[in-house]
Amino acid sequence: MKVILDAETISSVLASLADQVRLDTDNAAALAVVGIRSRGEVLAQRLTHLLADRYQERIPCGTLDITLYRDDLNSPQGNGQPRVRTTEINFNVDDKTVILVDDVLFTGRSIRAALDALIDLGRPRAIRLAVLVERSGRELPIQPDYTCVSTDVRPNQRVRVSLVESDGRDEVVVE
Repeated sequence: MKVILDAETISSVLASLADQVRLDTDNAAALAVVGIRSRGEVLAQRLTHLLADRYQERIPCGTLDITLYRDDLNSPQGNGQPRVRTTEINFNVDDKTVILVDDVLFTGRSIRAALDALIDLGRPRAIRLAVLVERSGRELPIQPDYTCVSTDVRPNQRVRVSLVESDGRDEVVVE
């Protein structure tokens, strides 16, 4: 097991990500942040607080559940019924620049599902992808707009993200 991000580094790279979004987007009123359940949701909330500080305005934040949009939902290798949770987006996504947040970008399949789910809610002006960790192994032509850290990870290795809100500590490890 190798630690690639500790708590201090996670805070630092998220602050840098917020700075980059701020540089790229002048109009806070046209901005929204949406996190993919479950760790993307936590990262989106943190990013939203950082952006609100930078813009000195409230930035809408929501949570997207992609379970029913996954392409492996009916896979014979699946184990039991999927756990469907709620999507909580209490704002209109039409004409917004939506920052879609996830913890790890690997194959691109979760992001594809999230894009489908988000488009079903309206027509954003733009969707920008922000990820904490980008790793090798893409199966779909999806690339992040904002990446906190990129790492080369062998196909048999796993990137595990732990966040204090759900796991009691902030840490990213390669197993």
